[in-house]
Amino acid sequence: MSTLPAEALTATTAPAGPVRDDTAAAAAPLAPRARLLPALGAVYRAQLSRARVARIPLLFVATFQSIGIMILMRGVVDGGEEARSVVAGSAVLVVAFVALNLLAQYFGQLRAGGGLDHYATLPVPPAAVVLGAAGAYASFTVPGTVATAVAGSVLFGLPLGHLWILAAVVPLSGAALAGLGAALGLLAPRQELATLLGQLGMSAALLLGVLPADRMPAPITWARDLLPSTYGVEALARTFDRHPDWTAVFLDLAVCGAVGVASLAVATWAYRRAAVR
Repeated sequence: MSTLPAEALTATTAPAGPVRDDTAAAAAPLAPRARLLPALGAVYRAQLSRARVARIPLLFVATFQSIGIMILMRGVVDGGEEARSVVAGSAVLVVAFVALNLLAQYFGQLRAGGGLDHYATLPVPPAAVVLGAAGAYASFTVPGTVATAVAGSVLFGLPLGHLWILAAVVPLSGAALAGLGAALGLLAPRQELATLLGQLGMSAALLLGVLPADRMPAPITWARDLLPSTYGVEALARTFDRHPDWTAVFLDLAVCGAVGVASLAVATWAYRRAAVR
């Protein structure tokens, strides 16, 4: 009868599977959340690429619509303060069509189709999603706004020297209108209602921004003061004077910027609210 060494006996009777390591079996920690600025840049580039492909035809529609409105108004408005209001309102209307109307439809569709669930799984701050989408849609309006302002200035004989103010009017008005559009799309209970609210918002920007304010009844002018794009329209219209009141221009831009911050904050809250439902 042969005798096996103790080491061999131990090896023979040892379990065949791997030894459980409690340290390795512990759950791995989640990756840290992305910082706001890198996440914002990533969402902005992704949304801008998407908008470039899907929204270019609609940008042409928005631009031609605004130019057509100015041509129609040319028959009833000769010049002066009314012409400045028409041109400024038509230029900002391009921003309203894209940043308010289309963004409301986009977030309404995103909520209805479950796209918010995808964003909710990403380690990005909610503000980055809202700001990235809003910034992309607002940036997309720059060519149409510039083209409309130049065409309107030529059509009504207005000076072109101060159109550089569009570099401030477009982002500030775009932020205010994009925040409003995103909030409407995220708070609407149905996709169809988000589309309707976006259309109504663009119609309000058309009627209250393009038509001269001195021809409106007093209650309508109060509603005009509540529209975020009004202050961008007023700032742009003032620059068509021979000697603009720059204090009033920058005050209008400051109000527009404050409204933009508030509307984007509301849109961020609406995103958090919609993402957890």
